[in-house]
Amino acid sequence: MKPVTTLKTVMLINALSSGATALLLLSMPGIISDLFGRGEKLPFMVVGLFLLVFAFIVFTQSRRSFIHKGWLKFIIALDILWVLESVLILIPHLFRFTTIGYILIAAVALWVAVMALLQARGLKQLTALPS
Repeated sequence: MKPVTTLKTVMLINALSSGATALLLLSMPGIISDLFGRGEKLPFMVVGLFLLVFAFIVFTQSRRSFIHKGWLKFIIALDILWVLESVLILIPHLFRFTTIGYILIAAVALWVAVMALLQARGLKQLTALPS
């Protein structure tokens, strides 16, 4: 597969997984907040809205005829920030979530780290391609 095709596929997977997570958070905030041992639904809905916008950006960029490197760098940066923020929550056990809540945060952070790594690899391959 061509590097651009592979990168677009990774971006599409990132968009779809982010969008699915967004819809889950927005459609079932009570169930999600209960899983995390929290009564507040609003923080989960806010994260869902962020992910919905993020998924839209990634999806639209993955469908373009050429990949805009600036947008790709922005997407990778947001993915890296997600992972770093997850680590900041996980290490000191911020917010007193349930064990399942921390496991879910760790699993999502791992997935997002893989997306960032694969997109960064794709960016490097794009940069190496002759113009």
